[in-house]
Amino acid sequence: MTTTAAAPDAAYLADTATGLPIPGEPVFTSPEEARRHRKQRLAAALRLFGKYGFGEGISGHISVRDPEHPDQFWVNPFGVSFKQVKVADLIRVDSTGRVVQGRHRVNPSAFVIHSEIHERHPGATAAAHGHTAHSRALGALGRLLDPIDQESAAFYGRQVLYDEYQGPSVSLEQGRDIAERLGDNRAILLRHHGLITVGGSLDEAVHWFFTYDSCAQVQLLAHAAGTPKAFTHEQALAAAAGFGDAQLGWFSFQLLWNEIVAEQPDLLEE
Repeated sequence: MTTTAAAPDAAYLADTATGLPIPGEPVFTSPEEARRHRKQRLAAALRLFGKYGFGEGISGHISVRDPEHPDQFWVNPFGVSFKQVKVADLIRVDSTGRVVQGRHRVNPSAFVIHSEIHERHPGATAAAHGHTAHSRALGALGRLLDPIDQESAAFYGRQVLYDEYQGPSVSLEQGRDIAERLGDNRAILLRHHGLITVGGSLDEAVHWFFTYDSCAQVQLLAHAAGTPKAFTHEQALAAAAGFGDAQLGWFSFQLLWNEIVAEQPDLLEE
């Protein structure tokens, strides 16, 4: 069967890279307004991690760069469950690991990993890290995502495997090594450890995390059942142009935001 691409000016296509009617990101008039927005999204993302089973004891963290102080970032505090985090619990950490705002302490692993990512990657507004079952299983196999469906194509040529396990990440040297290996990718799979995704917004970074984990599950299931057929290079690029679009990644999180705020409005308490 032959398919014909729709004309760029087709009436039903929007003026976006994907042709989808995706709105633009909000514009803020002050750092305070932008900060509040980022903190609310961060608390919601953490609750979503809890809801979807991404918690593993004290492990896992999500960070977002402060809009006024780019050398500082907001992150979930040590020892507070993903399922209970509120905006009021979030902490702001500087480049030395000092908590400059908030009443809780910082997870050392959160500091050494996220501080190095934010320092070395100016475009990484946010980073999401978790020890999910699917990412740990895929990492144990030493495999990255194969482009076997549209969603996994979002990471085609945009992922890397980190194979240098040296124990729990509590040294700046290891955090620096992870950040350097990340390069300009949007995902780094840490063998024997977990997954990190980054994005130009918190919304985008968290969407990539959800997508990568679900793709890992699909790949594990497909290989357990047989031999999945991957896209050709051309097909993978075509799929990536849509499902790997940064604006689509940002917008996709808005659906999760609406879902979790409706279910758990207490997360917004300041």
